[in-house]
Amino acid sequence: MSFKDLKDEFEAALPSLGLERHILTFHGAEGLSVYNCSIPFELDGKTYIFGRIERANEWANSWVRLFERIGEDEYTVSWKHMVYPLEDPFIAYVQGELVLGGTHVRKKKSQIENLYCYFYRGKSLDDLTYFTTGPDLMKDVRLIDLQNGKIGVFSRPRSLEVRNKYGSDALIGFTTINSLDELDAEAISSATPIDGLFAVGEWGGCNQAYLLENGNIGIIGHHGYRIDADDGTLLKAVYSNTAFELNPETREVPFYKIIGTRSCFPPAPPKFPMLSDCTFTSGIVLREDGKADLYAGIGDTQEGRLVIEYPFSSPVRPAAGIA
Repeated sequence: MSFKDLKDEFEAALPSLGLERHILTFHGAEGLSVYNCSIPFELDGKTYIFGRIERANEWANSWVRLFERIGEDEYTVSWKHMVYPLEDPFIAYVQGELVLGGTHVRKKKSQIENLYCYFYRGKSLDDLTYFTTGPDLMKDVRLIDLQNGKIGVFSRPRSLEVRNKYGSDALIGFTTINSLDELDAEAISSATPIDGLFAVGEWGGCNQAYLLENGNIGIIGHHGYRIDADDGTLLKAVYSNTAFELNPETREVPFYKIIGTRSCFPPAPPKFPMLSDCTFTSGIVLREDGKADLYAGIGDTQEGRLVIEYPFSSPVRPAAGIA
């Protein structure tokens, strides 16, 4: 069964699910789009989220700011914290430090010349310091503390070589390093692709990783494919939210499933018509009722929250957080 067939089957069952779905409100960014956020996270008794900000009808100028939660699905900008030259931010607690990452786009005369991940680290939100850059033309690098003390690194290789070899526009790779000091473009590029996740013409990436009690890594990711016109021009870029587990020792993937699509979230206008079926995954936050809140950007204009069933086969191991 193709991923499109899986998506059609998933969406056919939506009317019976009675989904609880919301759109986040961001104060201090009125008139701008805030989307493709990090997951919400707690620090010093407060809850924060990093959000990508830009003008409503363009991708030309994007940056990332920190927002503090002031109510359910309601955030206000934290003016005292710096602005980051990033897109699509993510956070991770790694070996006792908070790591912020995201995509930095380099342009020349308004044309994209290159893009890569920037990484910042620190013990608090006030001392996050840039420390390394990922490989050229690679988005969505993610990090996770492993039970053996090492750091798992997920890559997203995308190149003509990848397309010719695998038939996919972008894959998910995995490797390990011993410490954040080893994280660099070479280490990330050494990650070996995980087999069998994407068919010809599809692509995807890891958006947030979770260490599970069974020793596997739970991955919340995205899966994309194109819908083209008869002349080959792009009509839609379809993005859906997915979940799977990875055994870091054997590299086995026991399951791969859809946990959300654009139609799961509330109606909202897309930035451009080709993004009308696009939901770019942020990650999940566990709930006290045993379910999970799935966060995702919708249509490159807003951030949504969807209550879903817990997606993994084993509980998430409690994170160590910041020492």
